[in-house]
Amino acid sequence: MQIIISIFLAVLAIYFGIGLVFGLYFVFVGAVKIDPLLKESKRRVRILVFPGIIATWPFLVGKLFKSKKL
Repeated sequence: MQIIISIFLAVLAIYFGIGLVFGLYFVFVGAVKIDPLLKESKRRVRILVFPGIIATWPFLVGKLFKSKKL
């Protein structure tokens, strides 16, 4: 049972590690490609959106690559 828990926690850590790296890129560069209004938003808005980006990064990667402004 400990091996299963260790594997699960390792996969979860990798998931959130990738999400953290992608989140930093997305907050500063990628979000503007999907939503141009974020270019004029304040830093507080980007900080509030950051945890959601980390949690849902697989969906946002797809949207980012499908955006026309790549």
